[in-house]
Amino acid sequence: MKHVTLLFAFISLLGAAAFAAHHGGKWHSLFDGKTLDGWTANKENPNSYFVENGNLVVRGGRSHLFYTGKVGGANFKNFELKMKVKTMDNANSGVYFHTAYQDEGWPSQGFEAQVNTSHKDPKKTGSLYAIANVYVPMEEEEPFVVRVGRMGAEVYREKAPSTDGQWFDYHIKVVGDEITLRVNGEITAAWTQPEGYKGPNPNMAGRRIGSGTIAFQAHDPGCEVHYKDIQIKLLD
Repeated sequence: MKHVTLLFAFISLLGAAAFAAHHGGKWHSLFDGKTLDGWTANKENPNSYFVENGNLVVRGGRSHLFYTGKVGGANFKNFELKMKVKTMDNANSGVYFHTAYQDEGWPSQGFEAQVNTSHKDPKKTGSLYAIANVYVPMEEEEPFVVRVGRMGAEVYREKAPSTDGQWFDYHIKVVGDEITLRVNGEITAAWTQPEGYKGPNPNMAGRRIGSGTIAFQAHDPGCEVHYKDIQIKLLD
């Protein structure tokens, strides 16, 4: 029953126009294009992040870069977050939100907006990872429309909504129990957290709406992703 409720909420919201309403407020820059001031890399591979030509470049071993600056006290609940992103071939990254600093490992708290155009992981850019996934099957898989499993709902697409080597607009909005992701203006995932939700599976119990900071993921040494124009609007 839990999976049916999740699927219904996901599909119904994809067709809704709720995302169109914009709250008032000011956009705040989280990245100055020159330094990593206001950001803290965890201890795994802190050199996976650097600034080049005005871009935040993510390249190197697994690590996470957490926003620890002054905007919003680095603790965001209801917000809009926008940025420009460019993936290189076979790159995997992600934008975490409602998360918290930890020294190592994949963040146990919060959600991940997936960044992946051509990496082998079939969950592509625009996915609310492990909850509402933009799914491009492996070659040996049969096409489908929608399915639900241990890693959330999966909606079939023939290709990712992003293109390697090209900048795309990524927009994340959280209001109350609703999360919406857009890629180049297209809604790719929209989800309402059900009452009593305990995460998509027992290993992801911290993937629930609350509040927290923003973080960028360095996935593995073979991945390179660029970010710029990172801005947030507080909706509280």
